[in-house]
Amino acid sequence: MDLGAIPLFSMLRDRLGYLNERQRVIAENVSNSDTPGFTPGDLKPFTFSSAMQGAKATAMAPVATQPGHITPPHARQSTYKSIRTKDSETTLDGNSVVLEEEMMRMSEARMNYDAAISFYQKSMNLIRLAAKPAGR
Repeated sequence: MDLGAIPLFSMLRDRLGYLNERQRVIAENVSNSDTPGFTPGDLKPFTFSSAMQGAKATAMAPVATQPGHITPPHARQSTYKSIRTKDSETTLDGNSVVLEEEMMRMSEARMNYDAAISFYQKSMNLIRLAAKPAGR
């Protein structure tokens, strides 16, 4: 049984991928907090309609079905686009990373990630329960 064919699990996989990429962008912001002229980035919010657009785009994308296949260049890139955002403060050297705001974003992303993982685990438990033979 392919869990990717079940829409619920497909959406959860997309949501987890988005949250993983968002944590990467926030970590990049924090690591460049002392870089002159650095502008922090963030991802556009994850929405149902954007997930459906991504599902339509990947449905027709080539897939490497054998280990010797070469992955297409567009498949190696992230499906989420980072946008540069100005934070509330900019230092004299042009850096606009505010560590407190980045930590709040990271905490929010982590809570959302934990919630998605919990929902995934509960869904898997329901499938396991449904697949059990009667009387066990």
